[in-house]
Amino acid sequence: MLQQTQVATVTPYYDRFLKQFKDLKTLAEASSQKVLKAWEGLGYYARARNLHRAAGIVLKEHGDAIPSHWDEFRRLPGVGDYIAAAVLSLAFGKPYPVVDGNVKRVLARLLAIKEPVNKASSAKKFRELADPLLDEKIPGTFNQAMMELGAVVCKPRQPLCNGCPVRKFCSAYQADTVLNYPVKLKKPASPQYRIAVGVVFKKDRVLITRRKPSGLLGGLWEFPGGKIEKGEGPEAACIREIKEETNLVIQVDWQLSRVRHAYTHFKIVMDVFCCSFVSGRVRLKGPVDHRWIHIDQVDDFPFPKANHKFFDELRKYALK
Repeated sequence: MLQQTQVATVTPYYDRFLKQFKDLKTLAEASSQKVLKAWEGLGYYARARNLHRAAGIVLKEHGDAIPSHWDEFRRLPGVGDYIAAAVLSLAFGKPYPVVDGNVKRVLARLLAIKEPVNKASSAKKFRELADPLLDEKIPGTFNQAMMELGAVVCKPRQPLCNGCPVRKFCSAYQADTVLNYPVKLKKPASPQYRIAVGVVFKKDRVLITRRKPSGLLGGLWEFPGGKIEKGEGPEAACIREIKEETNLVIQVDWQLSRVRHAYTHFKIVMDVFCCSFVSGRVRLKGPVDHRWIHIDQVDDFPFPKANHKFFDELRKYALK
């Protein structure tokens, strides 16, 4: 949960997750929808799907015991070098260095590394440099100390060098070049896409569709819609996308909201319309499932955060 997400954001999710899934068996036997609902709002939903799959594999193939061997643990869904090193060192005392963003920053300054930290090929180099520093007698404690050092002392913009326990060994501190590290490649500006979404009313129910299990937001429910094509208006795009996705003919009645939302690599501006069902039977192309639900049932399904941004307005509209 903590990959690319702050501790303060994760903590309440973590507490609720452990209450709901008290052990590995409970998690493994839960439905994917229940797991996604518990994760709803954290983003990076592939993590939830991978955690769920991994729990099933451990229960089935490892007798309910988390594997402590690198190769076995590394093969679990969603486990990369960082997660493997963190779990195996902290839980089992195995001598693997953890190299996350905080640790990379510490290493970059400590050793004056000019290799960009956000360059894919640099990951191996940072692991190689971290390895000889690791205290193999207490690898878990050492790794936590390195991560904490980066999080609370060796901070990106205002490092607390005067209170740093390793400043006399720090190449950047000695050269007064701390703020020159870590070196980062400039990222291109995130593209922005225009999206049109329709809340299709059929009497007192609305249509929701479920995304395919893999890929971005996989397995989540949403209101149908899609990208606005070049030269196309939002209302026309809403009608076209819903026809293409669901085979329904609809009428746009009202613009409910305009939502702005940022994902990791792109941004969206989403025009949300309240629509009326005109004709047709649902035949899906793209989504894998659908439901006609009452508005007060939206909280029963896992939705992307962008959809949640207009739920309050939708409830008010439905009460008119």
